Amino acid sequence: MTVVGAVDCGTNSIRLLVVRADPDGTRHELHREMRVVRLGQGVDATGRFADEAIERTRVALADYVDILVDAGAERLRMVATSATRDAANRDDFFAVTGALLDRVVAGVNAEVISGDEEACLSYRGAVGELDPADGPFVVTDLGGGSTEVVLGDSDGVIAAHSADIGCVRLTERALASDPPTRDEIDHATSFATERLAPAFATVPVERARTWVGVAGTMTTLSAVGAGLETYDPDAIHLSRISLGDLDDVCRQLVGMTRAERAALGPMHPGRVDVIGGGALVTTVLANEFDRRAGISELVVSEHDILDGIAAGLLD
Repeated sequence: MTVVGAVDCGTNSIRLLVVRADPDGTRHELHREMRVVRLGQGVDATGRFADEAIERTRVALADYVDILVDAGAERLRMVATSATRDAANRDDFFAVTGALLDRVVAGVNAEVISGDEEACLSYRGAVGELDPADGPFVVTDLGGGSTEVVLGDSDGVIAAHSADIGCVRLTERALASDPPTRDEIDHATSFATERLAPAFATVPVERARTWVGVAGTMTTLSAVGAGLETYDPDAIHLSRISLGDLDDVCRQLVGMTRAERAALGPMHPGRVDVIGGGALVTTVLANEFDRRAGISELVVSEHDILDGIAAGLLD
């Protein structure tokens, strides 16, 4: 029996997955958790982590370490993505994470991974339960600071690109009003389109047959679209939403005030102020996948980069 832990620290949230593998190879999910810590608060503007953002992350990671120790984790990997790639004072962050993770496995610290590796890990986690006959798949991991666009099939990743656009970055750049003004929405859409253009130039998404979306924006859009009263990961995992319905949900969320979004049953409090930015990025993605590949629906997966990390630890 082997127990492994995967930690993903992004721009908006920090997440934990603990998995046990039995001697016969059977895998059991022991714990999965997400906390919004907004590590990337202001990084797009200042190029540095805020002290209070590091402290929020430290508190959450300390709790995760307790869970990992109690579970008897023998292997551990923590990855840090967009915000940490951009922050000039990331050594302050590493000092905090190293001291905590050492309690689980000596010598382990957080790793800043490239956008390409982030894309590959997300792809592996996202398509593990899908029928290979539905491929090739285009997987999008829409995070706080970046969006990974990955094309692959049953043999693995064909092409990938990490775009410098996410729900936090777009919100901080362009969506100041409550609700956003028409000019802000138009500017945000243009900015997202510009930042995603290199992904469509690099990744031949026209070959895709199925679009799979992962991470908090996508799962929240699915939950709102399904009219869930509370967030239910079992109902969301591998759910499908037509692009027409997805567009309706995105327009609805962008047009709401923060108070109206907060009143939605499945809305996590930490996503209230950035889901509009995520919805606008999603709209750009949906329009391009429809135009380029004739894709008509989005498949939403609860499994993502965490599952890819855990799988790598168990290989």
